[in-house]
Amino acid sequence: MAKIKTQYSCNECGGVTPKWQGQCPHCGAWNSLQETAVAPASSSPRFQAWAADTVAVQTLSDVQAVEVPRQPSGIDELDRVLGGGIVRGAVILLGGDPGIGKSTLLLQALAELGQRHKVLYVSGEESPQQIALRASRLAVDAGKVRLLAEIRLETVLATLKTEAPEVAVIDSIQTLYSDQVTSAPGSVSQVRECAAQLTRMAKQTGTTILLVGHVTKEGSIAGPRVLEHIVDTVLYFEGDSHSSYRMIRAIKNRFGAANELGVFAMTDRGLKGVSNPSAIFLSSYRDDVSGSCVLVTQEGSRPLLVEVQALVDDAHGFQPKRLAVGLEQNRLSLLMAVLHRHAGVAVFDQDVFLNAVGGVKIMEPAADLAVILAMVSSLRNQPLPDKLVVFGEVGLSGEVRPVTRGQERLREAAKLGFTRAIVPAANRPRQPIEGLEVIAVERLSEAVDYCR
Repeated sequence: MAKIKTQYSCNECGGVTPKWQGQCPHCGAWNSLQETAVAPASSSPRFQAWAADTVAVQTLSDVQAVEVPRQPSGIDELDRVLGGGIVRGAVILLGGDPGIGKSTLLLQALAELGQRHKVLYVSGEESPQQIALRASRLAVDAGKVRLLAEIRLETVLATLKTEAPEVAVIDSIQTLYSDQVTSAPGSVSQVRECAAQLTRMAKQTGTTILLVGHVTKEGSIAGPRVLEHIVDTVLYFEGDSHSSYRMIRAIKNRFGAANELGVFAMTDRGLKGVSNPSAIFLSSYRDDVSGSCVLVTQEGSRPLLVEVQALVDDAHGFQPKRLAVGLEQNRLSLLMAVLHRHAGVAVFDQDVFLNAVGGVKIMEPAADLAVILAMVSSLRNQPLPDKLVVFGEVGLSGEVRPVTRGQERLREAAKLGFTRAIVPAANRPRQPIEGLEVIAVERLSEAVDYCR
């Protein structure tokens, strides 16, 4: 019996190398090579590039731009993340930790879409009985949801062609396998081939396909990084799985804005959209506690108010500890150095712990000023002024830089009852906002002195 030939494929870039290496020679990622079997060469004659059919080339100015029509999914928060609804022929990838609610959300969306469109649910992980139990538990009307339990790609493609659904869910992409690839389901080559075939089917037939993707322990979608490049939209579940709130963030969207955030509450009837997430993130906020500061962050088109907590305490070891949950870890050290140099407050010999309450991840630099004031409040054991919100980016020279959409942030804070705001001088509103006192600062030292 002939020996099976193998090769090593990179999970990050999909590159192939004949021998295992600790670092991928194509993208430089460490420990990302996995062994896969080499498919036998095709017996068909070599393809001649010059013999391919030519396609007419157009001038870009002659192409007529047409607005892409969207279909609402019936779940407002999901439509917000998608940019207004689903697009015909789009391929959407939804990733998240096990048990966070991926299958629950998609089953709810299919039940709503099934009232107006032809839909199909392809399950490779659960039996039809398990899905029926979930539908019964969620109390959704699944009378028009077509169901297929199958993991063979060729059978799935044939069913999609026969049923011709307008929306199809594949749960999940890691369970599918193709007869054309000899490796096991979930391998790099299988995931890449199955995703490419399903994408081709979606573009040819106009079927919207939603793929469920597993995530690795690092939190990224399992499989090659090219999987995220193939699809049109990439959505990630965020938040603590032990909390009753879930967040979906759009990492990539060819038909809408990226970094949009949808907030859901997990109930006994499934995931329900939250129309005012700021009130939830501030539900346990107290303004008489030191080390707490309210930040106005911008998530896509929506301003959010989030409580930032800091705990600064004497270090009990040779190396002070630094920990940031929901905020950038590397930026914490930078802000501590700026605070010492330009405001005269030293925390380099203290243990510093940061937390963004509610499980939301804050990546924008507008959180700099709130993080610094929370640390100063905790160090002095002195609460910040009542009904105060903060936003602003802090530079290395101690200046407070403006951020985008400052007016929308201030209006959202005033709507929720806050009466004071420390903002960059360039974000000072041109007209007064009723009920809100705006303190515009140009230097970090001004903000720190105001909070004494």
